[in-house]
Amino acid sequence: MKASPFKLGTENLTAATLVALARQKNPPLHVQPEAWQRLEDFRKVVEGFAKADQKTYGINTGFGFLSDVKIPPDKLAQLQVNLIRSHACAVGNHFKPEVVRGLLILRAHTFLIGHSGVSRELVATVLAFLEYDILPVIPEKGSVGASGDLAPLAHLAMGLMGEGEVYFKDRLMPASKALEEAGVKPFKPGAKEGLSCINGTHLMATLGAFACVDALTLFQSADIIAAMSLDAIRGTLRAFDARIHQVRKQSSQGLVAENFRQLFAGHDAIRESHATCEKVQDPYSFRCIPQVHGAARGALEHIREVIEGDLNSVTDNPLIFIEGDAGRDVISGGNFHGEPLAMALDYLAIAAAEIANISERRIEKLTNPTQSGLPPFVTADSGLNSGFMIPHVVAAALVSENKILCHPASVDSIPTSADKEDHVSMGPISARKAREVIDNAMHVIAIEALTATQGIDLLAPLQPSPALQRVRVEIRKISPTVDSDRSMHHDITRVKAWLSDGKAVTASGITLR
Repeated sequence: MKASPFKLGTENLTAATLVALARQKNPPLHVQPEAWQRLEDFRKVVEGFAKADQKTYGINTGFGFLSDVKIPPDKLAQLQVNLIRSHACAVGNHFKPEVVRGLLILRAHTFLIGHSGVSRELVATVLAFLEYDILPVIPEKGSVGASGDLAPLAHLAMGLMGEGEVYFKDRLMPASKALEEAGVKPFKPGAKEGLSCINGTHLMATLGAFACVDALTLFQSADIIAAMSLDAIRGTLRAFDARIHQVRKQSSQGLVAENFRQLFAGHDAIRESHATCEKVQDPYSFRCIPQVHGAARGALEHIREVIEGDLNSVTDNPLIFIEGDAGRDVISGGNFHGEPLAMALDYLAIAAAEIANISERRIEKLTNPTQSGLPPFVTADSGLNSGFMIPHVVAAALVSENKILCHPASVDSIPTSADKEDHVSMGPISARKAREVIDNAMHVIAIEALTATQGIDLLAPLQPSPALQRVRVEIRKISPTVDSDRSMHHDITRVKAWLSDGKAVTASGITLR
């Protein structure tokens, strides 16, 4: 059944919804008549202030340090164009198509909420870009996360004006050429619209939405793979007993323990083979999985709440307010400051790094025969074969890199704009780092998946629980058992991609929380 279009400016936008929409071309979107009317009502207020004699920031003045300079009415359109062009100076690699689509969707959504005072023509142009999948080139670096994501958003706005470069039909080309091919008219910004286009926390929020969605996949996958590791070392399930987690008031650790009980449900020949052994407890990296994985889950719930707050907020400046029939106001404030997002995304990087840290410790236990009871480095004919010795080294390198990336960007601030903008959030750096840590962590989980699956193979003919067996079978379809040494590069890459797509969660056949 085809999903209903998302109602821009009307429905509540979640991180999962934004990411799902952004990961498809021409996403299903709709604007209801009342949203268009609201947009036009706010636009009339801007047009009225633009014609007035009084100075109103963002409408008939300069910007930042130049906010006290009044601009003549006949120069207002040129002012907005100049603003966009001058700010489009970001650097670095280009954001992927899905991120640019996410930005376009979020721009349209928050404009239609109201209070920005932009025109219907601007939103219509954004929607045309989404319909034809015209994606402006946006370099990744150059925003300090206050006064909005100025430089990256200016590149987005340049594309809407038919300037700069875009990706269209999977080709890089001048924006003017793409718009001509698609039959889309370039947008000409009026009063305030250039400022509204470049102001706001939209880049931070979009990247944060992707980070939240990918982190949930990471955390759920980590539960599954950790369960496979526990079976491979013939560990005990005692530490996942519900009674333990009921007496500690941390709901997320109980959630993880419940996932493990589901994963081990049914006949598990491996577990039954050591039911009467004298092992009482396992190392912390196994015994404390609910506590560590659960802490990451708890962090994610808070972070998602912060991100989704800004997905449904108006964060540009100044803001327009209509109060009753006669009340009209334009207020300059600081909703563009990214501090809430910056702190949350620094926290998310820490949470994801801890998932990788404890995973690396489990890999070490699997490859260490004194801890696992398996052959050294989980390989037959050890000595001739090095097995998973170096995949563990790769995991160690990744978790070490994560520790550097987890230094919080949000504790830094460099004043800009002649000290007018004297405290900034550095939120875009927090967002990019969080996504990189999540990606590194998923590589570590992929290495653990391969190591644990090899360990289970070596316990044959004993088999794990039905859920874990289903996951093992799917892994073996893309990565055969390692009978003798081979390069593991492609195996790690394939399994990481499989995990990132949520395939382990699907393969398990259970509903993970």
